[in-house]
Amino acid sequence: MNKRVLKSSFFSIILVIATTVSLKAQQKIGYIDSDFILSKIPEYSNINERLNILSQQWKKELSELEEEVASLDKEYESKSILYTEEIKNQRLKEIEAKRQKIDQFRNAKYGPSGEYFKRQQEFIEPLQQRILEAVNKIAEREKYDFIFDRTGDYLFLFTNQQWNLSEDVLLELGIELEESGN
Repeated sequence: MNKRVLKSSFFSIILVIATTVSLKAQQKIGYIDSDFILSKIPEYSNINERLNILSQQWKKELSELEEEVASLDKEYESKSILYTEEIKNQRLKEIEAKRQKIDQFRNAKYGPSGEYFKRQQEFIEPLQQRILEAVNKIAEREKYDFIFDRTGDYLFLFTNQQWNLSEDVLLELGIELEESGN
């Protein structure tokens, strides 16, 4: 019977240790929806208004340029039979140059590295920084291991350094790191 009690005690100790290790291994993960958060920040609606005003101005300019091209097209169509071959080519080049100007304008304002997106980033970045600071405070206070943003791609906004394997990967690649305060 003494052996049975010993086995039972040993099993209980193993169970307690396994449970403790299991609990320690669990990670606390959270997420945010930055679009929702931004929509609740009063300054965000002001930013959207400013961007809309800019966009409306550019759309007006674009519309004027497009009307100018349409007018040149119409004029060319109505008078082309009167033009010499040289004048026809000249007018067609003028019309094509205006179309290229429209494309350049559209790309400069709305393209991937256009002014609209630069302004949007310029206006929104301070709000995003405030959100990130708040996330970090919550993560530290509530002891989250990971917090990600479910808007768009899943971006980790906070990670517990314990789970950061970046230095291990660099060492594995043979890259030595200098000691830093991180």
